[in-house]
Amino acid sequence: MRQSLIIALLLGLAACAAPVPPTPALPPVPAATDDTCNAGRHAGLVGQDATALERVLILAPVRLIRPGQAVTMDFRPDRINFTIGPDNRITSISCN
Repeated sequence: MRQSLIIALLLGLAACAAPVPPTPALPPVPAATDDTCNAGRHAGLVGQDATALERVLILAPVRLIRPGQAVTMDFRPDRINFTIGPDNRITSISCN
């Protein structure tokens, strides 16, 4: 009986607790323009072996994305992403 009373009191107190404020909304991600990272300058690398990147000087943030690799979803419009296929060839180039 005493346990039931304690449980009822605890449940009653929990129901009176202040509601948790909602998490503030994150600012919207700005829309990427067509070529914010000058990826077009490197379009000739598509189809080449990934080792071709060793001969190119790129003065910007660069990310290589290989098959099955985990990739963060952070927005970096100045970063050049080189997607590498299973045959170790560059399959695409994009910004962010």
